[in-house]
Amino acid sequence: MSLTPSYKKISEDEFNRRIEFAESIIRSCTSCPRNCLVDRTKGELGTCQSGDNPIVSSYTLHFGEEPVLSGTNGAGNIFFGNCNLRCVYCQNFVISQNPKVEKRNEVTVERLAEIMIELQNMGSHNIGLVSPTHFAVPILKSIKIASDNGLNLPIIYNTNGYDSVDVLKLYKDVVDIYLPDFKYGNNDYGRIYSKVNDYFDKTRLAIKEMYNQVGSDLIYENGVVVRGLIIRHLILPNDLSETEKVFKFITEELDKKVHISLMTQYFPTNRSNKHILINRNIRYNEFTRAVELLEKYGLENGWIQEMESNEFYRPAFEVSREDPFNNKELNLI
Repeated sequence: MSLTPSYKKISEDEFNRRIEFAESIIRSCTSCPRNCLVDRTKGELGTCQSGDNPIVSSYTLHFGEEPVLSGTNGAGNIFFGNCNLRCVYCQNFVISQNPKVEKRNEVTVERLAEIMIELQNMGSHNIGLVSPTHFAVPILKSIKIASDNGLNLPIIYNTNGYDSVDVLKLYKDVVDIYLPDFKYGNNDYGRIYSKVNDYFDKTRLAIKEMYNQVGSDLIYENGVVVRGLIIRHLILPNDLSETEKVFKFITEELDKKVHISLMTQYFPTNRSNKHILINRNIRYNEFTRAVELLEKYGLENGWIQEMESNEFYRPAFEVSREDPFNNKELNLI
């Protein structure tokens, strides 16, 4: 028997109550911890340079996620334009840091709901919301509409980790799979490389909330995860990710059963050439040090990318929005 997505179990009144509260958030925007306090319903723009409708830069079946999410049919990923961070090395900078161009990809909440249904009809195992934080309010509305129209797949909240706890609480029993980044083990590197002053402090709180909602155990169905938490940690050159502090937090404040996706796919792009410490690929000794730290802190669950991964996960949004990962040429679709 298939596991029913959590959002199918929420009453109509409760879902509507959450949406009503969410709408108040975006009128004095606290969608993320930046707390810009702009009224996005009136066209006022904060750091993310986004209005109250979502920007869908691309949507596709994606086979490059963790194997337990991609499965055989692919994750149904929706890539949202713009971002609440300004990472100088962002691999998706073509869509995340180009607001004037991405404005043309703005859609209604009804259209976003249709996209979710389209991905389900394409055979996807799930709906992956990629960089959803700044559009958390309209996305919530779209999930409700899509659910009413037959959506029956688990939702993945694939985020940079810089999320509002109050907003995440609105997603309790709406999201079944949390997939946050944990980029840095201190605030200083977040300030320098992602242009936000309190990344470590706020991400700790956000990931604690995700953990409280879904715990550390992964629930599988036919080899694909349908509920749980997977924390991604990207190894950066010169230990600018402060990996030990990240793993220490997970062990001490969550638990050792949490699944970690240790990622080696970093490559210098976007504005990395302006920052000497980050303007290169990672080295083998940096990779082995991160693996040793997994062992030191007893984090045995999860996945480790191969060192060569930086050659294989490079999206080409500037070439194709319909097939940025070249699935057709690879005979994946």
